[in-house]
Amino acid sequence: MVSRTSAKGSTRIGNTNFRWGERTYVMGICNLSADSFSGDGLGSDVEAALAQAQRMVAEGADIIDVGGESTRPGKEPLPADDIDEELRLVIPVIERLAGEISVPISIDTYKHGVARRALEAGAAMINDIWALRQDPRLAQLAAERNVPIIMMSNQRDGPVEDIMPAITADLKRAVKQAIEAGVPPENIIIDPGIGFGKSLEQNLEIVRRLAELKKLGQPILLGSSRKTMIGIVLDVPTDQRLEGTAATVAIGIANGADIVRVHDVKQMVRVCRMSDAIIRRRTLRD
Repeated sequence: MVSRTSAKGSTRIGNTNFRWGERTYVMGICNLSADSFSGDGLGSDVEAALAQAQRMVAEGADIIDVGGESTRPGKEPLPADDIDEELRLVIPVIERLAGEISVPISIDTYKHGVARRALEAGAAMINDIWALRQDPRLAQLAAERNVPIIMMSNQRDGPVEDIMPAITADLKRAVKQAIEAGVPPENIIIDPGIGFGKSLEQNLEIVRRLAELKKLGQPILLGSSRKTMIGIVLDVPTDQRLEGTAATVAIGIANGADIVRVHDVKQMVRVCRMSDAIIRRRTLRD
C-alpha cells in the first residue's frame, strides 16, 4: 500500500484547480450512445443528460465526462472521418451543460474534429482512449487550447502477454509525444485502460500493480466502473456491479489513483472519502 500518489502540483481544468495528492477526484460518466455497455446511454435526450449531470454534481462529481460513441467490447468503431452522429449527440449536451453545471466537462473522444467542436462548445478537457495513436492531432489541439488531455493505454489492436510493461511503455510514449506537441506536463493525465484488449487476469493485475505507473510522474485515472472483469469475478450483470466497482476503486486509490471514472457517483464519492481518510489521512475536517 502506498500513502500518496507521486503526481505533484496541480492541473487547471476549466475554472477548477485540481491539486494532486490531496484527495481523490471523481469523474461522472455521461454516456449518450444508445448502445453503451453499461445500459445507461441517453441518446439525444439533452434534458435527461442535464438532469443526470446535475444529479452527479450534487452527489459530489468533480468532472462530467461526455461521450457519444460506445466503446463496449465487440463494438466496431465508427470510421475516423464519420463524426456527424457523434457531434449530433455530444455538442447540444455540452453546450447545455456548460451553462448549467459548476464543474468542468470532459469530452470522451479520440477524434480531432469531435474534440475541437466540443472544446468550442464548452468542454475543458479531452479524454482520448487511444493515447494519440488514432489521431495525434489531439495533442496539438490540447496544446493550442491549453486544456488537459487524458491518454489511455488501449490493447484492442494488439493484445500483449506482459501487460504492465506494455502499458508503461505505451503511456511513456504518449506522454513524450504530447510534450513534444507542446502540451505542458501538468496537463497530461494517464489511464491504464481497464478492459480494452486485456484479459481478466491482466485487468486484475493492473489494479494490483497500479502503483508502478507512478514512476511516469503524471496523475493517474482509473476507469473500472461496472467493467466486464467485475461481472466475470462476481457473476453478475452490469447493473449489479456496484460492490465490485467499490472494491476496485478503494484498491486503486491505495495504489495511487488520482481520479476515478464512475457511473455511480454518490456511492463512489463515499468510497473515495473513506479511502482518502485511510490512505491520505484526509477527513471531512481537513
